[in-house]
Amino acid sequence: MTDSLKQLCLLNGISGREDDVRKYIVDKLESFTDCSYRVDALGNVIVEKKGKKTPEKRIMIDAHMDEVGLIVTHITDDGFIRFSSVGGIETGILLGKRVAVNSLNGVIGVKPIHLLDKENAKKISDEKELYIDIGAETKADAEKYVRPGDSVYFVSEFYEFGDGLIKAKAIDDRLGCALLLDLLEKESEYDFVATFSTQEEIGTRGASVLVSQVRPDYAIVLETTTACDLDGIDESKKVCKLGNGPVVSFMDRGTIYDRDLYNKAFEVASENNIPIQTKSLVAGGNNASAIHQSFGGVKTLAISVACRYLHSPSCVISSKDIKPTYELLNKMIGCLCND
Repeated sequence: MTDSLKQLCLLNGISGREDDVRKYIVDKLESFTDCSYRVDALGNVIVEKKGKKTPEKRIMIDAHMDEVGLIVTHITDDGFIRFSSVGGIETGILLGKRVAVNSLNGVIGVKPIHLLDKENAKKISDEKELYIDIGAETKADAEKYVRPGDSVYFVSEFYEFGDGLIKAKAIDDRLGCALLLDLLEKESEYDFVATFSTQEEIGTRGASVLVSQVRPDYAIVLETTTACDLDGIDESKKVCKLGNGPVVSFMDRGTIYDRDLYNKAFEVASENNIPIQTKSLVAGGNNASAIHQSFGGVKTLAISVACRYLHSPSCVISSKDIKPTYELLNKMIGCLCND
């Protein structure tokens, strides 16, 4: 699982530009038994997994392929690149970061502090004040390699550290993709549908067109979610913690999750000695927001892995959470198929 996660995280694929991630997934699917797939007009990958039994209820498991990043909007006369965020990125994490534009190395720069007045020196610069330096001396020089609309990605190593921690870009939601691929590779007791969706980070757009194609009775969204188990944070505001097992939410900014599925997840976890936690803050959102209110309504559950520094080049998770998340997912599929 860790090797698959590493390969997925090192691939680049901002929203709407998931091609390399999709190719990796499709190449894997070609070697899986009991799987057939198709790719729709928005680039979503829809996989029919054949199990030993066909349940009465149709189950859909979703993970999104896209990551947050940047997109080129303008090139200045001096050869610097202006950009916009693709997905929710706090401006403060961008300063000085290494990025790649069309395989060119670059760094995100900002006006130096000694050129700012006292008031502005205390503030985090607005995104519009930042630029990417690729070493070009003129606009014409930069335009040989870059043009508006080109994708910009964080350059970030994948490595393990501490007591089983993993750091990489794009863990949101390449971890969900890795879990779903692992599930598809193995023999299944029941038929289900797996979807690898596009454009989640800019408004769950890929997921919004999936439900009418899949027509599920139940959906499970595989995700990562913000952990604030950090120094100086009040216990009540830590939201969820690394190493405490999968996170099951009761509500976020896009979804009030099905109460029966929420309760069932905790029952299943208890019966199978799977560590589990809830997200103690109503915040964020994911593809559940699009899925649960589509096609007449779909009972939906989100199963997430706690992640520090989400939407940054340095997402951090605990490897200890991966196995129990997979176990809970597998058990919940069986539970829903027998409903």
